[in-house]
Amino acid sequence: MKYTEKMSKKINTLLVKNHDAEKGYKKAAKLVDDIRLKQFFESQAHNRSEFGMKLSSEIKKYGEIPEKGTSFESDIHRTWMDIKTTFTSNDEEAILNEVQRGEKLAVEAYNEIINDTALPPTTQSLLTKQREQIKSTVQSAMNFEQVVS
Repeated sequence: MKYTEKMSKKINTLLVKNHDAEKGYKKAAKLVDDIRLKQFFESQAHNRSEFGMKLSSEIKKYGEIPEKGTSFESDIHRTWMDIKTTFTSNDEEAILNEVQRGEKLAVEAYNEIINDTALPPTTQSLLTKQREQIKSTVQSAMNFEQVVS
């Protein structure tokens, strides 16, 4: 496997996880009543869409093709799918707990790729910025959880 193909495959993994998270945030926004929480989820869905566009551009720089959809195999996707049962009760605190859990898994996925010593500095910088925003989202979700509980 060529270097660029290997690197784009790793970044494609993050791209798919961002698609999964975006979809999960959109679902969460539809199911909560609190307007601030709804806006938070909508904002995070938009952020994940932006992350995806940047990751797609990065993959194209390697001359490879970005993934377009979600993956049923990814851990993040399963996390978001687990939320479906939580959503049925419209329990905002439980939804926030699931968001935190999913985002912590996303941080782990980013860390794994960021720690690759072969990662080009520009790619590492992009992924580090996205990871830090995800960490910030975890903290924001924790703050919202204190408000809704």
